[in-house]
Amino acid sequence: MMKIGILGVGHIGKTLALKLANAGHNVVVANSGSPENIDPAVLATGAIAVTAQQAVQDKEVIIISIPLDQVTEVATLFAAVSEEVTVIDTSNYIPARDSEIEELEAGQVESLWVQQQLGRPIAKAWNAILAHSFATKGKPAGNPDRIAIPIAADRDIDREITLKLVNETGFDAFDTGCLADSWRQQPAAPAYCTDLTLTEMQAVIDTAEKDRLPKRRALAFAILTERMGGISPENIDWEFVLRMSRALYI
Repeated sequence: MMKIGILGVGHIGKTLALKLANAGHNVVVANSGSPENIDPAVLATGAIAVTAQQAVQDKEVIIISIPLDQVTEVATLFAAVSEEVTVIDTSNYIPARDSEIEELEAGQVESLWVQQQLGRPIAKAWNAILAHSFATKGKPAGNPDRIAIPIAADRDIDREITLKLVNETGFDAFDTGCLADSWRQQPAAPAYCTDLTLTEMQAVIDTAEKDRLPKRRALAFAILTERMGGISPENIDWEFVLRMSRALYI
């Protein structure tokens, strides 16, 4: 059992809270408001609602599951967090949805930008899985159809913990290497939201072309906006999104 704090209870954060608490971990969750505003459904398997400050205190793992452009707003919370704590980021840069960030527009790797804002080592995971797939398609270890989730980290301890937790959420963890290489799991890469197995991901991970990702990301967003009026999980045809991702990214 590990003491885990989750910042953000959107669709990925909610599923993380449910799955990790169900796996036996001591999980607390926080949003940008008060604990009383957290949907009780997030707490159904044992997670506890707390303030953002409490979510990062005395934890072994902290998971950041908020829009990437809000990372700067929580950065001050980490000033007193020990370097021994594993911090895992799940965010993605979607400028058409959120806001443009100059450094990322210039090509900086998203995870390195997040690490820079927090001023501490991080790991990257759960950013490259569709919210619906994450909530519904987990399978026991050893299942040949088990979907793989790419992860990245620079420190061995962060990698070890992240691999373990991904496995406990019902997916095989695929190690893409260091944070500098984590662009291979950014939006529009072949490993991003395409529901691949470990074997399938191994076959495509090195086919990613960094310079082409922004154009493919923008194209995907435009398609979703035209077809469904945006990418709010409430109005998404998830099977269409999966087919589109495979067609555009692989």
